[in-house]
Amino acid sequence: MATEVDTRSPAPQKDGANQHFSGEEDALNDGEINGNWTPQEKALHEARLKAKAKRRQRKSSRNSTSESLSETGELAGGDPHSPKGKVGANDRKSRTGKGRGLPKKGGAGGKGVWGAAGMVYEDEEPDARDPNYDESSQGDTVYATVMPEVDEKELEKTVNPIVREYFEHGDTKEVQMLLKELNLGSHKYEFSSLAVSLALEGKASHRELTSRLLSDLSGKLLSQSDLARAFDKMLKELPDLILDTPEAPQMLGQFIARAIADHILPMSFLDCYKGKVDCDHARVALDRAAVLLRMKREILRLDNVWGVGGGQRPVKHLIKEMNLLLKEYLTSGDVLEAEHCLRDLEVPHFHHELVYEAVVMVLESKGDAASHAIIKLLQTFWKIGLITVDQMNRGFQRVYDELPEISLDVPHAHSMIENFVDLCHQESVITKQLRDACPSRGRKRFVSEGDGGLIKD
Repeated sequence: MATEVDTRSPAPQKDGANQHFSGEEDALNDGEINGNWTPQEKALHEARLKAKAKRRQRKSSRNSTSESLSETGELAGGDPHSPKGKVGANDRKSRTGKGRGLPKKGGAGGKGVWGAAGMVYEDEEPDARDPNYDESSQGDTVYATVMPEVDEKELEKTVNPIVREYFEHGDTKEVQMLLKELNLGSHKYEFSSLAVSLALEGKASHRELTSRLLSDLSGKLLSQSDLARAFDKMLKELPDLILDTPEAPQMLGQFIARAIADHILPMSFLDCYKGKVDCDHARVALDRAAVLLRMKREILRLDNVWGVGGGQRPVKHLIKEMNLLLKEYLTSGDVLEAEHCLRDLEVPHFHHELVYEAVVMVLESKGDAASHAIIKLLQTFWKIGLITVDQMNRGFQRVYDELPEISLDVPHAHSMIENFVDLCHQESVITKQLRDACPSRGRKRFVSEGDGGLIKD
């Protein structure tokens, strides 16, 4: 062992790193000679020798390549001082010492390359997600507004305001326009059931408007199957509907009869339920519809199934109703009942007739009881807004204009109207301008020449 160490000739070292490892190797050999080399140190020594051999092989290969390039003259423009012996900035050969130094995938791969030579590209469909996608070069573009379907929970909140507003203006075209903007989807039939439910809780005029609405929407937004499904649902919900509207079975039967007469429900709708109805309320509704259709089978439309309400009533009928209302009030003195009756007439544009008839009743009455009762009634209607200032002025002005004719039947009409108008002004029923517009009978007589302008009673 000692003989081997003495006869070994030291190899020439080319750099400091090799000298460093040679020193370590000598130290380890000395440790082996002295008998102090542990197994761990021996394994470490073998690993270092292998790493040193790899570095020597890698360095010798680089030197041989650079020498061969310099001999052939292909290193023109190369930087001899470039790190790791790089020939150029665009050199594609491997930096790890592996491979043949050729470009990856033969030049057909990598970032920013055009592919291999001779490669033919096929036409590809344009991708809208491509950053270079040009929308104008793709031809005519069609834009479509996508409306999400109305949820079942939000349907009632969306439809109820539309139906309630329709009860005020009565324009079916506006309702149709609003429904077209909504995507009811599979819940389209529920619009009919919600509209009928609101009409059952409303007035007769509301039910008439609802029947007209269903007739106008049939064939445009609602089909016969949608309406049949809606009425079938309401027949099943009658036990709940009678809690709020006790007369719901009879009213629903009238709705069904009107729908069949308007040809928006098939004639076989009632036949489908014969012998199949277990609910007593549904049976009452179907029987009511069958009776109405038998009575009116010669009439194409049951136009008067809800009666005539609102401004469609004749003027004479409205005048008669208001006279009856005032007479019942003077007898009972119930202001709330009079208010309820006036609202049921549904003629807010004709309330000036009530003012006119009330003032004429005061002029034709005897005593002050009627005068104070009418003032209380008008004052209440004025405060709650049931009679507007325009309707109040028109009613009193009509009395002023017809006062000469009224005086033929009531000789003291002028003095009575003056006293009544003063009392109304004191109770804030009429304005000062309306009080001053009251006509006087001839020249007012003073008490004496020196009375200071006092008027004789």
